[in-house]
Amino acid sequence: MAAINHRRVAVGAIAGGAVFFVWSILINFLVLGQRYEAAQAAGHFLKEPRYSTFLWFWILTILVLSSICAWFYAHIRNVREPGPRTALLVGIFIGFAAGFPLSFSTASWSPIPRIFPFWWMMELWVGCVLASIVGGWLYKD
Repeated sequence: MAAINHRRVAVGAIAGGAVFFVWSILINFLVLGQRYEAAQAAGHFLKEPRYSTFLWFWILTILVLSSICAWFYAHIRNVREPGPRTALLVGIFIGFAAGFPLSFSTASWSPIPRIFPFWWMMELWVGCVLASIVGGWLYKD
C-alpha cells in the first residue's frame, strides 16, 4: 500500500473547500437569498443568527468536509482505481451522508417551505462532489 501524501491531501482539501464555498455562496445568495428574506419577514427564520460567529464556523465546516473528502479519496484510490470516477463516488457517498438525513427530516417535520431543506441538501451533496473531484484532481502520490 502506497504512503499517503498528506501535503497533497491538504492542498486538495483547501482547493476543494474554496470551490465548495463558492457553491455554498451561489446556493445561499442567488438561489435562496430572496426566499430567506421572505421567510425572515414572515417570522419563519431569525433575522440575525443566534451565534455571531456562524459564518466562520460554516466556512470551517465546509473546510472539514472538504478535508474528509480529500482524505478519503487519497485512501480509497489505492483500493479502487485513481481518477475522477473514484473521486465522484467519494463525493456522492460523503455528500449523501452529510446532506440527506437532516434535510429529509427537516422537510418532513418543519413547517418551513421544502425548498429550503432541498437546497441545503444540494449544497452539501454537490459541494462534497465538487470538493472530492478537485481534491482528487490535485492529489499526487
